[in-house]
Amino acid sequence: MLLFLNFLKKKKNEENPKQQANTTAPIPNKPDEKVATRKGEIGEYKIDIQLDQLPKDCRYLSDLLIKNPKAKSGYSQIDHVVLTPYGIFSIETKNYQGTIYGGKDRKTWLVNGKFKMMNPFIQNYGHIKALTSLIDEKYHDLFISMVSFTKRCTFKVDLDYRKISSNEMIVYDIELSEFIHRKISLF
Repeated sequence: MLLFLNFLKKKKNEENPKQQANTTAPIPNKPDEKVATRKGEIGEYKIDIQLDQLPKDCRYLSDLLIKNPKAKSGYSQIDHVVLTPYGIFSIETKNYQGTIYGGKDRKTWLVNGKFKMMNPFIQNYGHIKALTSLIDEKYHDLFISMVSFTKRCTFKVDLDYRKISSNEMIVYDIELSEFIHRKISLF
């Protein structure tokens, strides 16, 4: 795990500015996609602010693109990965407004009872599988799947997702760093 953490020694602000500029998403073709992409970027930016509050022995990466032969595109786009001495957090961010209905046994969740979205934990499972292909097998059990929604929504999901003892957690963006702190303290 330490070798994996050493890979990330550079802090985000020490990276090459040219590399940072190239990490933005391509401009979509349709106007609705442009708005959706922009909302997603705002949600991910809010999470970056939360992740900056983590202890110094934690590192994070945002907007990773990793080869994943099982994905339709051949890649997994991972919103955030937090590396700690105790575990690896894969974080999927969602910027929705309204009531989110979902459960562990459902492939799709609903937003406001009308609009379908893929179960974000299934999506994050694919991300974690892509990440495990890059690291030593002895670290595979250290993954924690987190899904972060903005405070503009309300959860109507399995209560197990809100328990700190779970390795699948759903949180609001404003409580993300607190939940990671609490989870780390359990180790």
